[in-house]
Amino acid sequence: MKVSYWIAAPGLAAAAALAFIPIDGLAVEPARTGALALATVVLFATGVLPEFISAILFFAVAMLFALAPAEVVFAGFKSAGFWMVFGGLVIGAGVRSTGLAERLAHYVRHRFGNRYGGIIAGLMVMGVVMAFLMPSTLGRLMILMPIVLAMAESFGYGPGSNGRTGMVLAISFGTMIPGFAIMSATVPAMVIIGAAETLYDIRPIYGTWLLLHFPVLGFLKAIAIGVLVVWLFPEGDAKISEGDAPSTEKKSESPAAMARRERTMTALLLLALALWMTDFVHHISPSWVALGVAAVMILPFVGIVSAQDIEEKVKFGSLFYVAGVLGLGALVAHGGVGDLLAQSVIPLLNLAPGDSAWNFAAIAGMSSALAMFATQPGVPAILAPLASHLAEATALPVEAVLMLTVVGYTTVILPYQTPPLVIAMHLGGVPMRQGNKLCLWLLLVTALILLPLDYAWWRLLGWLP
Repeated sequence: MKVSYWIAAPGLAAAAALAFIPIDGLAVEPARTGALALATVVLFATGVLPEFISAILFFAVAMLFALAPAEVVFAGFKSAGFWMVFGGLVIGAGVRSTGLAERLAHYVRHRFGNRYGGIIAGLMVMGVVMAFLMPSTLGRLMILMPIVLAMAESFGYGPGSNGRTGMVLAISFGTMIPGFAIMSATVPAMVIIGAAETLYDIRPIYGTWLLLHFPVLGFLKAIAIGVLVVWLFPEGDAKISEGDAPSTEKKSESPAAMARRERTMTALLLLALALWMTDFVHHISPSWVALGVAAVMILPFVGIVSAQDIEEKVKFGSLFYVAGVLGLGALVAHGGVGDLLAQSVIPLLNLAPGDSAWNFAAIAGMSSALAMFATQPGVPAILAPLASHLAEATALPVEAVLMLTVVGYTTVILPYQTPPLVIAMHLGGVPMRQGNKLCLWLLLVTALILLPLDYAWWRLLGWLP
């Protein structure tokens, strides 16, 4: 039996006990709501069932036992985050089908040279750039990993070598971890967007998110990842034969001129990126920008994403998962579970108005620690309903508290918390212990250097008193 089953069993048993064994002072409805929330989080965190099946079970149980009205349980389907994910899936299908991602990888690869440090730096740049262009992390990795493995082979870095391990970890961590600082690049960000709108009528702005998080948690953390990869997995310069050298002699193998579909896809991506980065001017939600681009892409006369592509390449199970996570947050808020959690957990944090450094560390630390049990996508679903209570305890705006949860879940303690990292390492043939090694060193650098810098950056921008 898988280890995940042994981990899930006690949590599901506790959920069943909470649902059916009366507890003094706890009403039946909050108890059953809490039980369903606990069971759903356990299923999401352990992965004993595919995530979309867990989400469907959540919907079914919530409605069968009338734990909340339908508009609460299914709130995720009408949230901005849900449609951001849908748009991202369609955009990802278009990027793959037009060959645009392969073109980007080709140009980056042919500028690496043969120095190992330069190769890792190039992969980091490619990973971060792709995080801006393609919203789906797993989609990015599905495109980039085969290309990176082929590059490692051509550079002479065989299976098990430090060079190959370093390249796999660089592209995996490089597009995932800094991507947390980009509003359109990861599922947890979509959950934050949806929860902020559903629970608090707050609509995060792309440009504000980028300014607040990317300089430290994106740019500087990307540099830290690259340096750590080169240091932890040292390797000699690539051994490239004359036939494989990325030089001017290879011009004959350069990609052909862009076809119409690829030019159209590039124009739509640039338009989307421009609209995402200027939403503080036009106030159009990033979700509706993504949906609008997706709508144009699927038009038959545009010819970027066909009906067959929608059926085969857009993973609708991901949409049910996102809707389930958002519905879970709405249910927790509606059923009073958030109030119960607030009464029991928040006093332990010793939050106080005006104590900016401790409030920053406590909320971000709680968010990071919670990801050990709920994984990164589950953290916003659990903490978003508590944001108003945390805001009251710290005298911070609710939006600032929501953004502090982002600081927390960007601090990945071990790879298993972030499923795309695990999948990427599996595809790249890298043992989990190597990913754990990089994660723990990155955690140390983050705690000692990056988080203090991020706190100073928040103070400079006026987000903390």
